[in-house]
Amino acid sequence: MKSVIVGTAGHIDHGKTALVKALTGIDADRLEEEKRRGITIDIGFAHLELPAPNGEKLRLGFVDVPGHERFVRNMLAGVGGIDLVLLVIAADEGIKPQTREHFDICRLLSVRRGITVLTKADAVDAETLDVVRLEVEEFLRGSFLDPTHAPVVAVSSLTGAGFDDLKRELGRVASEVAARDANALARLPIDRVFTMKGFGTVVTGTLVAGTIRKEDELEVFPAGKRVRVRGLQVHGERADQAVAGQRTALNLAGVTVEELARGMVLAPTETFRATNRVDTRLLLLPAAKPLKDRARVHIHAYTMETIAEVRLFGSRELRPGDEQWVQLRLDNPALLLPDDRFIVRQFSPVVTIGGGAVLDASPLRRKLAQPDVARFFSIMTTGTLEERLAARVERRGRVGLPIQDIPAELNITREAATRLAAQSRASSQGGEVLMQCDQVLVSARELMYATNMVRNEVERFQAANPLVPGINREDLRSRTKIGPEIFLQIMREMTAARKLELSGDLVHLPGRGVVLKDEEADSKKIIEQAFSSAGLQVPALQHVLAGLKVDKSRAQKIVTLLLRDKVLVKISEDLVFHQSALTNLRSQMAVYKAKSPAGAPAKIDVAKFKEMTGVSRKYAIPLLEYLDRERVTRRVGDERIIL
Repeated sequence: MKSVIVGTAGHIDHGKTALVKALTGIDADRLEEEKRRGITIDIGFAHLELPAPNGEKLRLGFVDVPGHERFVRNMLAGVGGIDLVLLVIAADEGIKPQTREHFDICRLLSVRRGITVLTKADAVDAETLDVVRLEVEEFLRGSFLDPTHAPVVAVSSLTGAGFDDLKRELGRVASEVAARDANALARLPIDRVFTMKGFGTVVTGTLVAGTIRKEDELEVFPAGKRVRVRGLQVHGERADQAVAGQRTALNLAGVTVEELARGMVLAPTETFRATNRVDTRLLLLPAAKPLKDRARVHIHAYTMETIAEVRLFGSRELRPGDEQWVQLRLDNPALLLPDDRFIVRQFSPVVTIGGGAVLDASPLRRKLAQPDVARFFSIMTTGTLEERLAARVERRGRVGLPIQDIPAELNITREAATRLAAQSRASSQGGEVLMQCDQVLVSARELMYATNMVRNEVERFQAANPLVPGINREDLRSRTKIGPEIFLQIMREMTAARKLELSGDLVHLPGRGVVLKDEEADSKKIIEQAFSSAGLQVPALQHVLAGLKVDKSRAQKIVTLLLRDKVLVKISEDLVFHQSALTNLRSQMAVYKAKSPAGAPAKIDVAKFKEMTGVSRKYAIPLLEYLDRERVTRRVGDERIIL
């Protein structure tokens, strides 16, 4: 059964709630104050089944909204998810201020279909009714409710006159509404939160996309809390699942009433992120005042309401009737996605001044040049899904776009994101070629640029540091600011093609280890000879370096090279030994162990070690500690056990 959400709109006391009750038999005014005062204060709900012209059954969910100007914010919480509108105008009063504001809101929210209902037809004579009809038709001309294609029906909720015609037209118009996508990512903006005895926490809302099933795990945005669907109802009846376009009540486990509020959204876990910034296309109403850059406004999207700062792209002021790309910086984070419609109201006095659509709910912090902004927003507005993906990958530069982020960026399912990434890999999309590095997409142009960047950085480093064998791999990535997955792919390809070589964690050009000048090569030999000939009675390093022809900086780099190649070994802050001397020491320890009595652990103390090696205590203690670290010996009290 096709589900369609119908919303009412119109001035206070024009008969919206009475109309819904006459259609459905349900009084949408649920609050005691509403019944006492005879006006709608908050949104109310009802439902009705009707046949379509082709015999198909339609399930209509009605959202009845308040008409008083003081409750427009409540009206906006209900009208955000509707498929068609009943614009209600009382025949005895005609068009009033909230008629105009509600009508503007419906247009700004891009409501495509509706019916104009002239209520209280019994309160006027036929001639007056005709005059009101002409006035209304003129008001609606050129809009989505233009009388040439959208019906205008006069009714009386008191006598029942005109309701057969209204139901027939309602069935016809509702049948023309495109069904919402039940396979999309589910989103339920919350409009009511309450506790039901025996069940616990219950929320209601209009399921604007996707499907929610019993036992599903969902995430509450922007709070980030996880909940489980214990049970659900659709239009007041128990069900195993709710699909897009249905009024839905969910019994939730894992959350209290105090943790939830109108304006929050339920959606799949680990998919979306709440945001404080959205890039949008904003239309300012002709009757509004000019909107200045950095102005504060109220923003409404579905059931959410918050304050936002307006940042205009390319100008300091948005003129009435004009449309412009705008970034809205929200005071409170919210879950908003591309193509979501929103309403903007003036900060004070609070009146509706405009609205538009979200283009990007994941804007980059860095500023783009104006031509790049215009091109990107143009693609987000009119481009195909493939073109929008290519533009989003391209703007990420050499960091790339993780495939897991595509659902939130484009408002598509994970499965659709995986297919789209596979289709886009190494294929031309909107003039751009996309490549996949592990689970990250990057444009071919950026990948080539990043590859050249890596080689150039290695060349620069080696030219500036001829005595250093190479640049640390992570340091290289940090300098080039390349995403880790893309950097790894570049390193694989460049080493496989022998354009770069890896020595442990060091990256260098092929055949370009350390290149020493003659005096540097001579100094290297002097240092090595000084330590190799000294055995364990090594000289002080600074004394050896002081006798070299090269400067101190180059001398230290030569020592670093010898240490890196393990020709020299530094065993303490002040002592450096030649590797051959330490190898001989290991042999001496092995011989000493072999001479020890059989069956007993071979032990040696400092005095015996000094006697065996011929070194002073200055060398003996650091050498024994070195042997402990190398697991040649293990200290026990004042002795060492030779392992």
